[in-house]
Amino acid sequence: MKELDIGKVAHWSGLPASTLRYYEERGLIRSIGRNGLRRVFNESVLERLSLIALGRAVGFSLDDIASMLAADGQLAIDRSQLRSRADELDRTIRRLSAVRDGLRHAAECPAENHLQCAKFQRLMSLASKTSSRRKPTGGR
Repeated sequence: MKELDIGKVAHWSGLPASTLRYYEERGLIRSIGRNGLRRVFNESVLERLSLIALGRAVGFSLDDIASMLAADGQLAIDRSQLRSRADELDRTIRRLSAVRDGLRHAAECPAENHLQCAKFQRLMSLASKTSSRRKPTGGR
């Protein structure tokens, strides 16, 4: 079992030490002790951090990720939660594809005024519907 201090874990993971301390505080990772004032981790923490990064990349919250990472180091992934997230990503992809296509059309639209273009009107309508469904994020 190889041990890595927090500086090495930060270097290898690309995360700042403050994030590692926060993840430890949240119970996502666990140090195995200290070397002086520096936290020390088992090298397996790098794999766990990769799993956390994957979860964050697909939009899971830290609470969601924590529920998938059992304290004993094993995974407790809810497959239905994965399917649900994949379905949500499919909806996002479809919406973003429609926006992309609308923007491409608007860039090449022969209409003198974009407001007279039916496709541009649909793009504005889609944007309006999307923004009205968003929940406030509290300043984020």
